[in-house]
Amino acid sequence: MKRPYELGFIIPSSVNEADTQEVIAQVQEWVENLDGTVTNVDVWGRRRLAYPIDDFREGYYVFFKMDYPPQNVNELERILRLSDRVIRHLVVRLDEE
Repeated sequence: MKRPYELGFIIPSSVNEADTQEVIAQVQEWVENLDGTVTNVDVWGRRRLAYPIDDFREGYYVFFKMDYPPQNVNELERILRLSDRVIRHLVVRLDEE
């Protein structure tokens, strides 16, 4: 059974703007490989971070709304933690309507 989730992640500013689409596609592929479905992609673009993260002061903010199986959330978070192209991420379960 899939539940609605939102995934927010920040791509470091060291990744050039042309490669951000490649990173977004890679994260979407990780979601789909773990039986999830991305229903909406919201790219906020380059923003200043509230505080420095790994010497970065700016990053590209991206948010996915997705239908995702709860048992696979830990595996997705593990993959995102290991990625050097995502400096922060947050997976939140949304209320079902």
